[in-house]
Amino acid sequence: MRTLKLILEYDGTDFVGWQSQQNGRAVQDEIDRALRQITGEEIRITGAGRTDAGVHARGQVASFRTVSVLTCEKIRAALNGLLPEDVCVHAVEEVADSFHARFDAVRREYSYTIRFTPTALERRTAWFVKYPLSKELLRATATVPIGTHDFTSFCKNEAEVENRVCAIVGSEWEDRPGGMVYHVAADRFVHGMVRTLVGTMVDVARGYFPPDAFQKIMDKRDRKAGGTTAPAHGLVLERVVYP
Repeated sequence: MRTLKLILEYDGTDFVGWQSQQNGRAVQDEIDRALRQITGEEIRITGAGRTDAGVHARGQVASFRTVSVLTCEKIRAALNGLLPEDVCVHAVEEVADSFHARFDAVRREYSYTIRFTPTALERRTAWFVKYPLSKELLRATATVPIGTHDFTSFCKNEAEVENRVCAIVGSEWEDRPGGMVYHVAADRFVHGMVRTLVGTMVDVARGYFPPDAFQKIMDKRDRKAGGTTAPAHGLVLERVVYP
């Protein structure tokens, strides 16, 4: 029996999310289906993060166990031959039997793209923000969540976990032509956290909240105090880091 690690990219537009659900296409199901064809085994992969409907990934990681003797390169090539065009496998690697894609991860990195001008080519991967924003306030607000905090104010009310404490190690906005990109890295994220962080920062930058509101919202530990939840399509899981 071998344990294999996959590094995946996908366009989340037409998926109900990573995790298998009864109401539509899931990324997990597409990969499981392809692996069953390749190995002849009933395989269920484990992902490093459960991205929501419409969220994309450039560096999602998954792991699974198999008795197949096919080389990693042959499995990668076979997967890319069977998977739909909105899912791509960049690498397949044999790892220790103890490896777990979700529980062994020490850091996850996301990006979120906003546009200040309309775009046709990026309409599926960037949020077009129609109102004027202060770049200075966006940058200043991004520094507030750095550190270890309770992010209840920035997660969905139906979040499955009770522990909503996360350690953010990086949080910044970067200029790009026609818009900006938010980069955030943490040991873990709770459900809806990045999108609500972005939406609340945008609310501050547009003047909907006063400049000092972000810290107060975080301290309240109440989702009702938080701001807008940014649309899913601007969010990308960029990388998952392991020891």
